[in-house]
Parts: sequence; structure tokens; C-alpha cells
Amino acid sequence: MFLNQTFPLFQSKMLQGSNIFGHERPLVIRVSFATCVLATVCLPLLGLITCVLISSVFHFEDATGTHCQVPNYLPSISASISLSPECHIWRFCIGLHSAPRLLVAFTYFKFYKTRFAARFPESSLSCLNLAFSISENLGLLLLTYVSSSETYFVHKEGFVLFIVSSLIYMLITCRLWKAIKKYSLSPEDAKSHHWKVRFLLLNVCFCAFAGFFYWKHNMYCESGSYTFFALFEYLVVFSNMAFHLTAVWDFKSREVMVISSSEDKDF
Repeated sequence: MFLNQTFPLFQSKMLQGSNIFGHERPLVIRVSFATCVLATVCLPLLGLITCVLISSVFHFEDATGTHCQVPNYLPSISASISLSPECHIWRFCIGLHSAPRLLVAFTYFKFYKTRFAARFPESSLSCLNLAFSISENLGLLLLTYVSSSETYFVHKEGFVLFIVSSLIYMLITCRLWKAIKKYSLSPEDAKSHHWKVRFLLLNVCFCAFAGFFYWKHNMYCESGSYTFFALFEYLVVFSNMAFHLTAVWDFKSREVMVISSSEDKDF
């Protein structure tokens, strides 16, 4: 094997993977699923914080300007990620974030289908859960790569798709984990369901407050309304991230492995 001949020291440190399809394969990368989830959530979190800080420090006037010229003290997420270099930082983070996000979505789907193979409505809800998880991810990609300064309508529709899909996804997830907790003896499952419900309720409250202050700003142009909208918009995103972070408890013992295609082929 080319890998064995060229990198003998590396080969001696490699773990041997399990027998898959009748072939013993060398394990190349082995990462805990919890680490994968944590990295997936941290990418948009760090990207958002970086963009908001840069906008607040270097582009404060552009990022906080409103259509009716009332005082505003916080940049909205849309304003932060539409400026440069913030937009490039955000797009880079979301681009790296999207593929592992889909991996987590399909892992949940496989987990639910195994757990609820012969149960209705949970089996059907697991399919809907996957659909809204993918829809949420697509909405995030759309609002990321089409900024509000380029095509506002498309950006707005992407934002609406993201918010609606995420709320339905979280609601279905809580329903599924309620069924799991009912028949599970694991304290991790009970804790996961408990925090999922909490983060869902927080997300709904933050969405309601953000929508109220956005409406109030557009209707009356009151000073400070858009600042409160931006604040609750941050909280909507943070509570959404916290909800997805509960996957650390759900797959605590799982691992993500990358292996070579076969013994007699180069990696």
C-alpha cells in the first residue's frame, strides 16, 4: 500500500478500524460526535460575534443607520453581515458550518427511525424533522449568501424560512424527545428533553419580542425600538444555537470516523 511504504511512522500510529464490507480498513481520523457538534455550533457563534464587534467598532454609522434616521445603538445581524470584511467572515463560517450541520441532521434521522421504526406518529414526525432541519439550513445559507444590501427581498425570505423552519424543527424535536424520555431510563435523555423545551420556549419569546420591536420601529420610528429588535435578534440566534448544542448529550458516546476507501488504494 502506498500509504504504508511512504509514511511508515504515520502508519505505525494509526488505529485499525472495524471490518467493513469484509475488509480491514485503517482508521485515519476519529473524533467524538460531541466535539463535532461543538465545532459546528461554534463556527456561526464566533462568526457572528466577530462580525458584530467589527461592525460596532469600525462601521458603527453604516451598521446602525435606520431608514427614519432615529438613534440606534446596536447593529442588526443583517446589517453586520452585509458589510465588508464582515460578510466574508460570516460566509466563510457558515460555509464550513453547513456540511457538518447536515451530517447532524441525518444522524438524528437515523437515530429516530431506529427508535421509532414501528410507531406512529413518531416515525412520520422523524421524516418531517429531517425536512425542516434541511430547510432551516437552506434558509441560513440563503440569507448568508444574499445580503440585505444586495437583494433585500431574497434575504428577507431566507430569514423567514430560517426562523419558521427552526421553530417547527425545535417543536417536533421536543415532541420526539418527550416520547424518548417516557421510555428511557437514562438521565441524559431526561436532561436533554428538559433543556430542549427550555430553549424552545426562550426562542419563541425572543422571536415574539424581536417581531414586536421590529413592527414598532417600522410603524412609529421610535428611538430605541430598533436597538431592542437587534438585541432580541441576537438572543433568537443564541437560543437556537443552544438548542442545537443539546446534541452533545444525545450522542455523547458516538464518534465520527474517516477511513480510507480500501487497503490496496491510495488515500
